[in-house]
Amino acid sequence: MRKLIVSTFLTLDGVMQAPGGPGEDDDGGFTHGGWSVNYWDETMGDVMGAATSVPFDLVLGRRTYDIFAAHWPHASEEEGAKPFNDATKHVASRSRPVLEWTNSVLIEGDAADGIAALKQQDGPELQVHGSGGLIQTLLRHDLVDEYRLMVFPVVLGTGKRLFADGAVPAGLRLVDSTVSTTGVMIGTYQPAGEIVTGSFALD
Repeated sequence: MRKLIVSTFLTLDGVMQAPGGPGEDDDGGFTHGGWSVNYWDETMGDVMGAATSVPFDLVLGRRTYDIFAAHWPHASEEEGAKPFNDATKHVASRSRPVLEWTNSVLIEGDAADGIAALKQQDGPELQVHGSGGLIQTLLRHDLVDEYRLMVFPVVLGTGKRLFADGAVPAGLRLVDSTVSTTGVMIGTYQPAGEIVTGSFALD
């Protein structure tokens, strides 16, 4: 069975929309595109390099696929392009787009069913980058095996969130963590079952 990993840049208030630049995703009148860029450092580069140094396939929503397809085929190996260009890209879309980026495959039918089937196959781990709408589907169907969250010291107050309203309550277990020189908290989490509640009140 293949592990599915959600790798996401987040603000302190949980926003994941358009971290890479203005115009990346302006839905809802979002005006803060590129909020992550000035926090990049060597630690961040090492973390991302380690994540892409192992064999992986990509699972992407249509918008993120279009952003990646416009960038990575034209980027250099020094910029980290090779792993993304070599990976098989499994794309979830309600339409039937023409997928011109090498090794791109449309997920046929229902996205949750298609991704669940992918997980049952032999092959490398499945990495989800960006793809906020698709992630909500993955969360609802309990398809995420691991979260690699990079939380930036930024508060935006608006934008698409990783754990949006209606997210299924669940516990997580921290299995690895580090902090960049710019204050980005980088944590790897795995599902830990239902939330266990308690009380500090004395009997």
